[in-house]
Amino acid sequence: MKASLQAKMGQSMTLTPQLLQSIRLLQVTSLQLEQELHQILERNPLLEQEADEEEPVSAGDGHDAALEAAAWDELPEPMFLSGGSHAGDPDNDATARIAAGESSDPRQRLLQQLQLRCNARELAMAAWWLDCCDDRGYLEGDPFDLARHGAMQLADELPDTDATALLAARQRLLLEGDWPGMAAADPRECLLAQLRTLPASDARALARRIVGEQLETLARHELPALARQLDASPAEVATAVALVLSLQPHPVEQPPEPEPAFIVPDVIAWRGGGGWQVRLNTRSAPRLRLCAHAEQASGHAGMRGLLDEARWLLRSLGIRNETLLKTSRVLVTRQQAFLEQGEEAIAPLTLKDVAEEIGVHESTISRITTGKYIQTPRGTLELKRLFAVRLEGAEVSGAAIKAMVRRLIEDEPAHAPLADEVIAAMLARQGIRVARRTVAKYREQLCIAPARMRRRERGPAPMARLG
Repeated sequence: MKASLQAKMGQSMTLTPQLLQSIRLLQVTSLQLEQELHQILERNPLLEQEADEEEPVSAGDGHDAALEAAAWDELPEPMFLSGGSHAGDPDNDATARIAAGESSDPRQRLLQQLQLRCNARELAMAAWWLDCCDDRGYLEGDPFDLARHGAMQLADELPDTDATALLAARQRLLLEGDWPGMAAADPRECLLAQLRTLPASDARALARRIVGEQLETLARHELPALARQLDASPAEVATAVALVLSLQPHPVEQPPEPEPAFIVPDVIAWRGGGGWQVRLNTRSAPRLRLCAHAEQASGHAGMRGLLDEARWLLRSLGIRNETLLKTSRVLVTRQQAFLEQGEEAIAPLTLKDVAEEIGVHESTISRITTGKYIQTPRGTLELKRLFAVRLEGAEVSGAAIKAMVRRLIEDEPAHAPLADEVIAAMLARQGIRVARRTVAKYREQLCIAPARMRRRERGPAPMARLG
C-alpha cells in the first residue's frame, strides 16, 4: 500500500463547555434548574444567593441576549447535550445526580427486597430462579428439570447446592415470599400460592378447591356448574370466585405509582393596567450573584477558574430568563382570545411564528418551552399548550375545532344525537369548512361514541364515551 498525504478543507463547529451549559439551561425545567443551582452554590464560593423579594426579575438587555442566543440557533437537537457538567467533564453529569425512581426491572426490585433478609447463598439461588422466569414471573420450563440443571450450573459457585435445595429455596423465597406466586410453573400454582397467604376462612378453602380442581370451569364462567361439582351453594361459590378474581393474574408486582408532582409555574400572566402583564416567577429558582470579594479572586490562579465559571453561569441564566420572558410575552399576546374566551378561540400558532417574532431559531423556542409552565387566570398551562396547528383549508386551529365539536355534542338533544356529517354542516354555517372524516377523527380523539351509540331516552344522562 502506498502512503500519501492529502489536504482537505472543511468547516465544523466546536462546542465549548460554556456553550453546552447555556444550551442545557434553556431546556431544563424549573425544578431541575433549582437543584443544579443549589449544587453550584455549594461548590463555588464566589456565588451567593440573593434574598427573596417580591419585585420581579429584570429582563436584562434584549439585544445582548439575542446575540448570545444566535450562537446555538443552528445546533442539532440535543441528544448529546444532556451530558457534561459545568466544567465540561462528560463523566460528571449534573442531571445524573438527580434522584432516580425505582427500577423498572422486576428482578432487580425483588432482589433488593430479598437482600434485607437473605444471606448470600439464598440470594444467589433466588437470582438463578428469577433468571429462569419470563416477564410475567412464570418459569420457562418444568421446575424439576430446571432444578437439576441449576444444581449443575451452580456447582462451582454453590458447591453444596442440589436440586432439592433449589426447589426448597424457590418455595420459601419466591412462591411464598414477598411477591406470592413468583417463579410459579403455571397460573394454578401462582393463585394457590397467593391464597395460602390469606387468612383462613371458608371462602379461602372453597377458593383453593376451585383453583386446584375446577380452574377450567371457572375460566368458562360456569358458576352453576361449579356449585354442583363442589357441592356448595351459589352464594358460597360467588364469594369464593370473588376472592379468586381479587388475586393477581401474574406474580410480577408493579412498582408503586409515583407521588403526584407539583407544578411550579415559570411565568405568571395576569390581566391588569389595560392589558396582559407577564413576568417571570422569581420563586421557581434561586437568584444568584457574585459575592462581594469575587473580583479580588481574579488575581489568584486557583480562583480564576471559579470566577470565570460564575460569570458565565450568571450570563447564561440571564439569557435563559430573557428568552423565556420574551417567548411568553409573544405567546400571551397571540393567544389573548384563548385566555379570555376558552379553547374555541385558540389561534393557530407555530414555533416558527414565535421564533421569527423574537429573532431566534425554532430550536431555541422548542427548548425554552419544553417543560415550562405559565400561570394564568385560566389555570396553570404548559407553554406548549399555547401552540396550535392551523387546520388545512381553515382559518382556525385544529384544537379550536375539536373544542367546538365537544361543545356541539354536549349540547345535542339526548334523543337525537348529532351525526358527524351534521356537525360538519353546522360548522360550515359558522364559516368553518371541515370534512366529515375530520369531525370523526376529533370525536374519536375525545373518546366520544358515534351518534347511534349516544342515542338515549329523554332526560339527563351522561354522554356515551368510548373505552
